[in-house]
Amino acid sequence: MEEQGTLDLIHLTDIEGNSVVVRVTGQEGRASQHDTATLVGEISVGTSFVKGSLKTWIFPQDLADWETALSVLARGESVSWREVQRATELHVDLEEGLERATVSVADRSMSLASVQVTIELADGWLEDHRARLDRVRQAWPMRRH
Repeated sequence: MEEQGTLDLIHLTDIEGNSVVVRVTGQEGRASQHDTATLVGEISVGTSFVKGSLKTWIFPQDLADWETALSVLARGESVSWREVQRATELHVDLEEGLERATVSVADRSMSLASVQVTIELADGWLEDHRARLDRVRQAWPMRRH
């Protein structure tokens, strides 16, 4: 669940305890109304074998790209989010339609580590993630430049 003052933009979990979560914890970088805002948060991965988290920053274009990624996923296609950027990447490879995904998290700029987690997707997960995106945008409106 979401903690007080935080919102999960991405919350992929299953009954086995496997999870990949992108949690927004706040906003920074708005010295004036003309500055571009940046969301601050963390990406966490959990399985019975590995657990870890990493601080991340989310820009307005990242939210737009995630919205596009959700549309691609709805067509049953795999996606990459924030690939070839100076940020932690997520790759979602769908298996068995929309029922299971292998989610890869790759931190190519700092820790140089990556991990893959297979997650059994819950019914309605796409609609849930569209609603999560809307909640993040409502809680932290961001200007684009």
